[in-house]
Amino acid sequence: MSIETEADSETTELSGVEELAGELGEAIAQTPEYRRFEETKQAVEDDDEAQEKVQEFEQLRQEFMLARQTGEATQEDVQKVREAQQELHSMPVMDEYLQAQEDLEEKMQTINETISEPLAVDFGDQASGCCED
Repeated sequence: MSIETEADSETTELSGVEELAGELGEAIAQTPEYRRFEETKQAVEDDDEAQEKVQEFEQLRQEFMLARQTGEATQEDVQKVREAQQELHSMPVMDEYLQAQEDLEEKMQTINETISEPLAVDFGDQASGCCED
C-alpha cells in the first residue's frame, strides 16, 4: 500500500510540467523557423569568407571595447566597427542567417506570450525576484 503525500504530488506535478517543457522544446525544434535558423547558421559556419569577416569584425569590436574602457576610443573607431558590421551583414549568407534569426525570435516571442497568458506573468520579460508596482 502506497500513501501519496503532498510533497509526492508536487514532485509528480513538477515532473509533468518538465516533461511538457521537453515536449515543447522538441516541437519548437521541428518548426520551419527553427530548422531554417539551424540551416542558415550552418551555412555561415561553413562559409570561409563569412568566417573571415566574422573574425575581422570581432577583432575590431574587441579593440574598440578596450579603447572605450581606457577612454581612448574615437569616432573613427566607432565608424570602423560599423563599417565592418555592415560589410559582414551585407553578405548574402549572413543576411539570410540574420533574417532566419529574426523570424525565430518572433516565433519564440509568440510562444512566450501564449505560455505567459494564463499565468499573468511574462516570464520572458517581467519575471524577477521582486514585485513590481
